[in-house]
Amino acid sequence: MYHRIARILALCLATGLLAQAPRAAAEPVDLNLVLAVDASGSVDQRRFELQKQGYVAAFRNPRVSRAIASGMLGAIAVTMYQWTGPRMQREAVGWMIIRDQESANAFADAIARAPRMLFGGGTSISGAIDHGVGVLASAPHEATRRVIDISGDGANTSGRSSVSARDEAVAKGIVINGLPILSLEPFLDSHYQEQVIGGPGSFMVSARDFENFGDAVLRKLISEIAELAP
Repeated sequence: MYHRIARILALCLATGLLAQAPRAAAEPVDLNLVLAVDASGSVDQRRFELQKQGYVAAFRNPRVSRAIASGMLGAIAVTMYQWTGPRMQREAVGWMIIRDQESANAFADAIARAPRMLFGGGTSISGAIDHGVGVLASAPHEATRRVIDISGDGANTSGRSSVSARDEAVAKGIVINGLPILSLEPFLDSHYQEQVIGGPGSFMVSARDFENFGDAVLRKLISEIAELAP
């Protein structure tokens, strides 16, 4: 009897006689923000931890949650992945909505728990951009703005041209911002300015070294969320 009922239900669904329950509408947000974190060979474990703790401290800072609350909808969606080579990217934290200090702390906690998953493979900013475009395309939340935020300590040295990747992303309405770390390449900010960032209102904030990364990422996040270039 059970199997007969199951077959009848399946037939009704297939023929449209029994409508499927509608999917819940995705919550709209002010910003879909992708955080792309450098895990290439030049970033040793100490430097990686400084990057990670910089993001943790920034999202726990009340100034970030106040910037989020100032938006029209008062909420953003954020995700983070690690990147190295052209096809080497790993999700560190999945999409989460931040609308207040509690949810900002939850995102910070998720970053703190995330292990390092990549340890080399080249430095492909273009690969990081291409991956970010795909992540944004599958984002579960509708947003008025879409931003890829790339941090790194080296120029694009593998994969295709970062200019091509940037221009294709910008053509899709995506903004790319940058956070170059200048400890190994003092003129990396010029590379980011000319070949990485792009889109309306795009900007970068440089960090002199990994020790100053936390201050730089805090300033950058506040400006990014509030849509105010520093």
